[in-house]
Amino acid sequence: MAGLDGIDQPRGQSRADAARWSPAVEDEQGLRALELFGNPAEAEVPLPSRPESAATARRLAQIVILRHWGLTPKLTEDAVLLVSELVGNAVRHTGARVFGLRLRRRRGWVRVEVRDPSRGLPCLMPVQAMDISGRGLFLVDKLADRWGVDLLPRGKTTWFEMRVSDR
Repeated sequence: MAGLDGIDQPRGQSRADAARWSPAVEDEQGLRALELFGNPAEAEVPLPSRPESAATARRLAQIVILRHWGLTPKLTEDAVLLVSELVGNAVRHTGARVFGLRLRRRRGWVRVEVRDPSRGLPCLMPVQAMDISGRGLFLVDKLADRWGVDLLPRGKTTWFEMRVSDR
């Protein structure tokens, strides 16, 4: 993806990769993604429908939820995982060239939306222990407080919400 060379997620394949990871590096990469793509808490951010956009979406969600909104690391971790799952579904199953990412916060709740041009509905499937795929919506169903799909005239928005304790 143009402008994001060299800021891929650590793959965890070697100790050298793990040693280079740090929260400061993640913040720097998240801020760079905000600069390049925009803030999904202010307006929907269009991202190319490619597998590497999942890393960008995770970074954007992390910097907004953890740093801008000051929410807990646990909530941030869960939300970032679910962002990755919704983005993965949009990239793999919709045939879209672009999808949109939007984050919203209101009293007591965080909402994440992924919009794509397909009107095909996602399907929550039973998951078996040995399944190697198909866990995305299962994870969303287990970790989010609620989730759903809003059909649009052209496409859909798949969303999840998580409760937060306002201070």
